[in-house]
Amino acid sequence: MIPRAAKTQRRTRIQEEKEEKILQAALDVFSAYGFRGATIDQIAEAAGMSKPNLLYYFRTKEAIHRALLDHMLFTWLEPLQAFNSEGNPETEIRSYIRRKLEMSRDYPRESRLFANEIIQGAQHIEDGLKGPLKELVDEKAEVIRAWIKAGKIAKCDPYHLIFSIWSTTQHYADFDVQVQAVLGDKSGDGRFEDAARFLEDLFMRGLGIR
Repeated sequence: MIPRAAKTQRRTRIQEEKEEKILQAALDVFSAYGFRGATIDQIAEAAGMSKPNLLYYFRTKEAIHRALLDHMLFTWLEPLQAFNSEGNPETEIRSYIRRKLEMSRDYPRESRLFANEIIQGAQHIEDGLKGPLKELVDEKAEVIRAWIKAGKIAKCDPYHLIFSIWSTTQHYADFDVQVQAVLGDKSGDGRFEDAARFLEDLFMRGLGIR
């Protein structure tokens, strides 16, 4: 759904700034409470504006949520799109693990927004999952199968390899409070580099890459 303000002939800098302010506030609210738990009033309060003013830019809670999800899905697919069939498997997989961890470090709210949407049935993003996401994963699964056939990596299920990378890297965003509680004094930014080294070694060994 297009923001109401975006339908004007010429959007002003103030309109753009207001929309971005609303989306950032909504990201905080949705990532904390999920779609069902979030309200327009909470988003308006977090954005520091009145409810009528917010509704000038986005007509409904659903419109705000969808705008965030569309942007998030594009961002989430980008690292996998960079998975190069012409590249060396070790380099490509290591790079993908690191890009996913960097996203967990830099976009924790977006990761929790996505997790909340999936847990609640993905009704607002189902088309994106069954469309662009599935198509991209199918494409990259073929890349992995080609590497297996060429003897470059050990035999494995390409889909579960990708799922495993998702789950292990996104853990550091979705469960970061738990990670920091367990690590204690070791929970600085270095935890992402430690995780990258460990996960790279784990997957390289599992795929028979030395």
